Amino acid sequence: MTNPLRNGKRLVSVCGKGGTGKTVVTAMMARALVDSGRAGKLLVIDADPALGQLSALGAKVDRTMGEVREEIIKTAQLGRKEEKSALAGQIDYMAFEAMQELDDFAILAMGRTEKLGCYCPVNSLLRGAIESLSDSFDTILIDGEAGLEQINRQIVRHLDTLLIVSDPSSRGLETAAVVRDMVRDEKVIGCDKMGIVFNRVSGHEDLLRRSAENIDVEVFGMIPQDDVISEHDILGRPITELPADCAGLAAVRHLVEERVLS
Repeated sequence: MTNPLRNGKRLVSVCGKGGTGKTVVTAMMARALVDSGRAGKLLVIDADPALGQLSALGAKVDRTMGEVREEIIKTAQLGRKEEKSALAGQIDYMAFEAMQELDDFAILAMGRTEKLGCYCPVNSLLRGAIESLSDSFDTILIDGEAGLEQINRQIVRHLDTLLIVSDPSSRGLETAAVVRDMVRDEKVIGCDKMGIVFNRVSGHEDLLRRSAENIDVEVFGMIPQDDVISEHDILGRPITELPADCAGLAAVRHLVEERVLS
């Protein structure tokens, strides 16, 4: 597998068990990347159908990749022959149209589909869109679907950095071990560097490090339990509005500087 982002460009993805705070961590990473001044042109991809990243970043989109998929299906089923022939050449344009440009970054949302069933067609579109958009952005940050679906369905084929967000629990570590196997042994996705990020840490740091060693996954960082972040999350305030001296945000800034931008 080849990496579509080379020549100094970065493709970074965040995954992990549901409920670990993955979406909030990704939003803080987006802010840290912008504030660093070193990310270049940044695209955030909300690859979770729940669209939590939009809320965390205080962003809105006019349509999602799921809605683009519905348009493609409708045209394929009901459109005239000429419309079907033109469809293949329109998909990249439709992805660009779904992308929302904000002051400091752009965002592309996967969204839901109206029809029940597999999200694979949407993921295929999203993968193609990432590769098409890569020429226009220096850094792409992906908030993956909860669990392992992002990796299992190969939304991307190669990553520069994969961050596994875990809470301080055995379940989170079990998920991290499965991701490790999928990347290292099963080669489901290519990855240059991979590590675990413990979120909402309120002690037992040495025990967490030993636990990560036991599953042979490097610790990329620890984000402390932070009531300020919890308050923003509960009230639905954008993570971009966190105060600059927020302890959790400071930990994410360090994570970004040491593991993403280095």
